[in-house]
Amino acid sequence: MFDKVKKNGTELLGKTNRIVEGTSIVGDIVSKDDFRLDGELIGNFTSQGKLVIGASGIVKGEIVCNNADIEGVFQGKIKVLEVLNIKATAQIHGEVAIGKLSIEPGANFTATCTMLTHTKEVTLKDGKGTEQKQKEQVASTY
Repeated sequence: MFDKVKKNGTELLGKTNRIVEGTSIVGDIVSKDDFRLDGELIGNFTSQGKLVIGASGIVKGEIVCNNADIEGVFQGKIKVLEVLNIKATAQIHGEVAIGKLSIEPGANFTATCTMLTHTKEVTLKDGKGTEQKQKEQVASTY
């Protein structure tokens, strides 16, 4: 009576990428979607989504993303355009640039912190002489 539709296993997956504990990556990761890292990354990470570094996660490098939750270890530079949540188990060492910051008591936060206070519109000219408008965030250091 009803046709059974076979679904490919990838159709059932969400839009969150995951690197599990015990996995180590040396290199750069670029992702449009959310990402959870419970393993180790030595390199750079760029995403238009949210990055979650789990309690067993370790990142050494540079991160640029919209939102982030850190429970594990981060060492390097991080730029979070919106909200960075640092959990009690986190260890942060390096340079931090954020829109908003939340730090739970017990976190190890040894970093310089720059708040991205507001955006301004910048006009850029490409090689062909056409103008492009781009928003740029202005920073204040605390």
